[in-house]
Amino acid sequence: MTDAILSQTIIDRFNAALDAAREAGEPEPTAMVLATSDCQGRVTTRTVLLKGLDRHGFVFFTNTGSRKGRQIDECPRAAATFLWKSTYCQVQLVGAVRPVTAEEADAYFATRDRGSQIGAWASLQSRTLDSRDTLEARVAEFEERYSGKDVPRPPHWSGYRLQPDSVEFWHGREFRLHDRTEYRWTDGNWAQRKLYP
Repeated sequence: MTDAILSQTIIDRFNAALDAAREAGEPEPTAMVLATSDCQGRVTTRTVLLKGLDRHGFVFFTNTGSRKGRQIDECPRAAATFLWKSTYCQVQLVGAVRPVTAEEADAYFATRDRGSQIGAWASLQSRTLDSRDTLEARVAEFEERYSGKDVPRPPHWSGYRLQPDSVEFWHGREFRLHDRTEYRWTDGNWAQRKLYP
């Protein structure tokens, strides 16, 4: 199966829905619930922020040693849902997950505020933490290490691109007669169909 390349129709439709959510005052319009699983099928979810979108997919960044990073390494497929309550709309994605390039990760890391950059070094994401004091001590350690210097991207911090082969747009309607449109990558093309609510 060839990798799915998003059509301009899907990108434009997504961006229009995202813009509408922003205009409606959605507090975190780029938030998406990301579901990953390990090779035993144990599924976990969490909310991450969308940081980029192009024809190759939806980009987010994280600690690669986190639970999601380890699960993506084991089973490089995921699902994600954007829910915008203010516009009664959601978008669901399912597809392969690929690492972004080092250049992409470096470029995005450089835009983060310094506190978040230090936090990326200090946090052993998803591992057991004995106390808040330990975390704060690690933050202080890295603040001292990089005092007066640019903070480089940690080797364990990068990004992923969810490259969907299925995209569904859902719009709420009266009496739960919702409007659902699915785009599915089939034989090298996007097939579109309406779904019952």
